Amino acid sequence: MFDAFRNAWRLPDLRNKLLITGLILVIYQFAAHVPVIGVDSAALDQLLTGNAGGLIGTLNLLSGGAVRNFSVLAMGVYPYITASIIMQLLTPLVPRLEAIQREPGGQEKLQRYTYFLAIPMAVLQAVGQINIFGTLGGQAIIPEFGSNPLLTVAVIATMTAGTMFAIWLGEMITEQGIGNGLSIIIFSGIVAQAPTNLAQLITGTTQPIFNLIMFVVILLVSLVAIIIITEGVRRIPVQYGKRVRGRKQYGGGSTHIPLKVNAVGMIPLIFAQSIITLPAIFVNLFPDGPVRQDITRTFGNQQGLAYWLTFFILVVGFTFVYTDIMVAQQNISEQLQRNGGFIPGIRPGKRTQEYIQRVTRRITLVGALFLGVIAIVPGIVDLINRLIFPTEAVASSGSGTNAALVIGGSGLIIVVGVVIETMRQIEAQLVMRNYEGFMS
Repeated sequence: MFDAFRNAWRLPDLRNKLLITGLILVIYQFAAHVPVIGVDSAALDQLLTGNAGGLIGTLNLLSGGAVRNFSVLAMGVYPYITASIIMQLLTPLVPRLEAIQREPGGQEKLQRYTYFLAIPMAVLQAVGQINIFGTLGGQAIIPEFGSNPLLTVAVIATMTAGTMFAIWLGEMITEQGIGNGLSIIIFSGIVAQAPTNLAQLITGTTQPIFNLIMFVVILLVSLVAIIIITEGVRRIPVQYGKRVRGRKQYGGGSTHIPLKVNAVGMIPLIFAQSIITLPAIFVNLFPDGPVRQDITRTFGNQQGLAYWLTFFILVVGFTFVYTDIMVAQQNISEQLQRNGGFIPGIRPGKRTQEYIQRVTRRITLVGALFLGVIAIVPGIVDLINRLIFPTEAVASSGSGTNAALVIGGSGLIIVVGVVIETMRQIEAQLVMRNYEGFMS
């Protein structure tokens, strides 16, 4: 592995990609420390102290750590993720969007629509995020927001511009660097926060040894399970017919279609993390009342059976929906039929597509349930803490001292997924140049 790293660094173009990726991440971190105008630092510190493990932690994860300073990048790429969810769900439902997708250059056009949709989503989130932060902290983090029109417009415009800047940086990593840019930005935020969270886990409780052991156990078990599920594959045999032209014979032979247990990686978790924050953000756009307080308490502090059950259902549901969309877009049966291939015992065409869909849904059930369980690990650990140390669990509620919140189940899947995806891209570059890769 170290030889592979050394070989990757020796290649000028691959070294440039690595340097560009690192430089963009450094630029992002610098921008993440530029605060929005008018922020009350004392109110922000109080908010972060009391809600480090709730909605603030989720938004901080999606923004790559920018929420801690309430910087111009405080919303991160979250509005773009929400816009992507909306576009991907609308494409199969709206005939015009589906027709655009099939046209040459249709994906680029839909991508442009997603950028346009991200702007109003960023405006809505900026207003909702500032309001909910004030509700959770007990005092406004931008005292003049709403009462001073000029300041309000400046704050919303700055945060929206910061989101578009973060999206642009992510696209630059994708095009000029290594890996998926948006995922790497989120990955860098998770990794950057891990040492601070671990220190808080050890020093912020009367049971440091127990919490440390639980963290190590959760980390090792989760890593092994994530790698097994991520790399799990169901192979469907494919046979190619023989064609005889003159005295020569073409085609023939057999191969397989690899269907992964978790074909969509960490995407459902990122989507679910984005959606689960919407109730707490948007409810603060409406007048105060018991319904608003209940929703803010449940989805703002991210506690209770209702929150974790909703999160589990969202993860499982998004896994199935996104897998179905991905399989439908690949048109595997059509490609097999065009190239003279068929699955033994299955009629080509529609029957083949139905068979692939059925097998995919069956194995996706395992991957979806696994992702759902991993996502709610912090809730399970919190329940265990409450049973073993009831007094301390109540006192530390929302403070982020939960052992599973050092990285978080969903955060760990994102980290592992990004690392594997990036290593494979580097390996592909090395194999093209006859070097041994990481995954060999």
